[in-house]
Amino acid sequence: MPLTTASTPHATTAARRRLHWHRLIFGLWYRPVEVLDEARDRSVWGVATFLSLVCGALGTLAKDSFWVQWDNDRVLALEAMAIGSGVMLLASVLLGAVTHAIARRLGGNGRFGPTASLFVLVFWATDLPRLALATALPAGSPPVRAAACATAALGYALAALLIRGQHHLPTHKAVGAVSIQMLAAVALLKFPPGSW
Repeated sequence: MPLTTASTPHATTAARRRLHWHRLIFGLWYRPVEVLDEARDRSVWGVATFLSLVCGALGTLAKDSFWVQWDNDRVLALEAMAIGSGVMLLASVLLGAVTHAIARRLGGNGRFGPTASLFVLVFWATDLPRLALATALPAGSPPVRAAACATAALGYALAALLIRGQHHLPTHKAVGAVSIQMLAAVALLKFPPGSW
């Protein structure tokens, strides 16, 4: 009787689902746990950079000084917007780098690229509603203040969730890793001096 050798099926690893920009940005609002889990160990610098520059532009549009400059010299106003957006991008990347360093110091094992880029993405994606309102309403108006409080709380929670998943840290250490950066950013961006 001839021997038949059955070939053992090779385990094929399923291709990872591509995360499109709209799923990364808006998915953080309605499916944050699922999106952060899918984005684990992925660098999303392109989307994070794009969103940071857009939010920097929105933040510039919300300032009265921009419109005063716009009436005087539109080229200078646009240059100021570009510079402001670039500064916001660099500042948010720095916050992501500091968050990664603190998480590693607390015993985390995540990689820099995914941690820093997703931190930038989480920070600006949660700030979009406040920035959109601030372009149409005064900075100290009740709707803008309410949006600032709500988005600050959501951003804090998602940043802690991100660090917990990326660095495999317990919740209290993940919260500690993001506390200083988030509180400083909230104080300077969401509730700047003179907005209350």
